[in-house]
Amino acid sequence: MERRAEQQWRAQERAHTDAIDQLTDAHLARRRTGAGHPVEDFLFVYYRHRPGQMRGWHPGARVKLLGDDPCGRGAWAFYSHDEEGVFLDVDAYLAKRGDTVRFVHDLLAATAARPPHLGCFGLHEWAMVYALRPGEQRHENWPLRLGQAETDAVTESLPIRCSHFDAYRFFTPAARPLNLLSPTRESQTDHEQPGCLHATMDLYKWATKLGPLVPGALLVDAFRLARSARELDMRASPYDLRELGFDPVRIETAEGRAIYVAAQRDLATRAEPIRRRLVEVCGAVL
Repeated sequence: MERRAEQQWRAQERAHTDAIDQLTDAHLARRRTGAGHPVEDFLFVYYRHRPGQMRGWHPGARVKLLGDDPCGRGAWAFYSHDEEGVFLDVDAYLAKRGDTVRFVHDLLAATAARPPHLGCFGLHEWAMVYALRPGEQRHENWPLRLGQAETDAVTESLPIRCSHFDAYRFFTPAARPLNLLSPTRESQTDHEQPGCLHATMDLYKWATKLGPLVPGALLVDAFRLARSARELDMRASPYDLRELGFDPVRIETAEGRAIYVAAQRDLATRAEPIRRRLVEVCGAVL
């Protein structure tokens, strides 16, 4: 077990809370006024991991924090302590959450082993509004760039190959038969691939699910990546978000699709080391 000096880990903890505050302050300010933002608030609403939870720094498994026990960290769930300091009780954690650790490990390892598919063009967002009537859209405050009829026409004109169940399940009933795949929760490990924007965003979700196993710096990296993926997700969506400063990626054009593929490839490249680190976090305790 690594023995980490108090001066070192306290500095890491301060850096973590400062980074989280910078990433969450705007969201908290909007929440106090009842305002919302379809890009920047999504990760907090969809994944339901609160900013206060994000501020809780963890060193990861097999690290002992030397010195006094500030704020009773030894009383935190799954932590223990001795005369030197505090540390995560890995056996206690696995006894409670071992199934989750194994699932995340297997899912991310399987995803990493596949080549990225970069030809989806973000059509899952278009399939989520396909053939809807007025008042049925998920982001009703934001207009469709092309109107409903033209949005439907674009959705019908391009092949939809969505491999991510948690995107596919929000397709409208009329759009589901347009998808070339039929992902299910049970087949998730068989379908997910590293080019998928939602699989990239979900790296943040899996980091939160693994809780104290994940070092604070890895959680911050996963959140920043997920935020970038969400921005591309909505810029390529049928919604007009120019009022918020997001220029559209016009996937209805060949030029727009090329821009999307390049951005998707960049996100997939950025996701590789984060996915690998999460697999290593799981593998180190299994």
